[in-house]
Amino acid sequence: MKHLSKILIALLLFVGLGNMQAQDENNPWVITIGANAVDTFPTNEPGQGAWFSQFFNANDHWNIIPSISVISVSRYVGDGFSIGARGSFNEIDQLGDIPVDDLTYYSLDATIKYNLNQFLKLGRFDPFIETGGGYTWIDDSGNGTLNGGLGFNFWFNESIGLTLQSTYKHVFEDEGFPVPHFQHVAGVAIKFGGKDTDGDGIYDREDACPEIAGLPAFNGCPDSDGDGIEDAKDSCPNEAGSAELNGCPDSDGDGIADKDDACPNVAGLAALRGCPDSDGDGIADKDDACPNEAGPQANRGCPWPDRDNDGVLDKDDQCPDVAGTVANNGCPEVTEEVQKQLNDYAKTILFDTGKSSIKDESEAVLGDIIKILNEYPNANFTVEGHTDSVGSEKTNQRLSDERANSVKDYLTSHGVSSSRLNATGYGESNPIATNKTRAGRAQNRRVEINLVKN
Repeated sequence: MKHLSKILIALLLFVGLGNMQAQDENNPWVITIGANAVDTFPTNEPGQGAWFSQFFNANDHWNIIPSISVISVSRYVGDGFSIGARGSFNEIDQLGDIPVDDLTYYSLDATIKYNLNQFLKLGRFDPFIETGGGYTWIDDSGNGTLNGGLGFNFWFNESIGLTLQSTYKHVFEDEGFPVPHFQHVAGVAIKFGGKDTDGDGIYDREDACPEIAGLPAFNGCPDSDGDGIEDAKDSCPNEAGSAELNGCPDSDGDGIADKDDACPNVAGLAALRGCPDSDGDGIADKDDACPNEAGPQANRGCPWPDRDNDGVLDKDDQCPDVAGTVANNGCPEVTEEVQKQLNDYAKTILFDTGKSSIKDESEAVLGDIIKILNEYPNANFTVEGHTDSVGSEKTNQRLSDERANSVKDYLTSHGVSSSRLNATGYGESNPIATNKTRAGRAQNRRVEINLVKN
């Protein structure tokens, strides 16, 4: 035993201090099996040595048998305390310095142990103090004892450790056997009783996910995708991702998690759910019929065309194939020159005398009139009939109406929309020359085609 301290130091250096815990609520039960030594010498009794003199003199004073001679069991009850019982036997052949015949030794003890690592936190090295009482027999004599001791466990792993302990047993009666003595114990301690349902090495009491195997870093909860974010806080627990995106991946690196990204493989804009907008028109490329030309949503992202290049977009152009003016909604405007030309042509339309039928030789000029009208497809016109003052006013009114409608009918039959034309007869009411001369009356017998102004 004189080398015990050196052996213990070497053992500590070999195994190293770690994080193994003492007997606690996770492993509440401990069984210790080992050997005991009984020493009556350093107890300050008459004929014995002073307190603790030759305490480690095992050769002269210790009574040891070469076999398992002690067994104890204890249970943790909380706050560092454990209660238990210990039984031991031995053979006494040395009472201090006095040799004796082999005397049988038995003891049964109840123990209350307090774990000093409750506040020292020494890891594998697990010191404790113990008190209690029991009954000890030497041969046929027995007596009650009051016990107090010190010891430590050194845990090699979560379940198995070395126990060394020394207990002083004070005998209640001063005479006879047994006498006050020290009992030293060395043994193997086995912790058990902890429950680890999911087998992840973390006891259920400390496991935040006791039925699912997990990691110590997450109090026993899993991190299925290994991204360092526990599943309970991971929005994508089966795909490795970043903490910034709550554990979700971002394949295109645009800051939008794949699960929320409508275009997960192409970097895009948050406003378009992660899709790109190459032309910057606010329409995602995947929905843009013209992804490289900015255009409105109404035209699927394409710019509106202007086929006649008049500065009025086709969608607003009432004459998309004919260049016009903005003021006239993209249609050409009828100028005074055009209006004069129309009426110059119209005045040459010839009718059969006293009738509304158009003479064949007027077809050429009517063709010219139709061409002009077609150049202004959104313009509306009035076909006006006029007569001279020869004959009755009633007859002249009727004839002017019929001739105006005859011209209108000819024009509509040759492709001019009837919605663009009105026909009105004015009879002899609007002369442009005197009816007193032949030349004047000839001028008054006429047809005019005039623009209807909005």
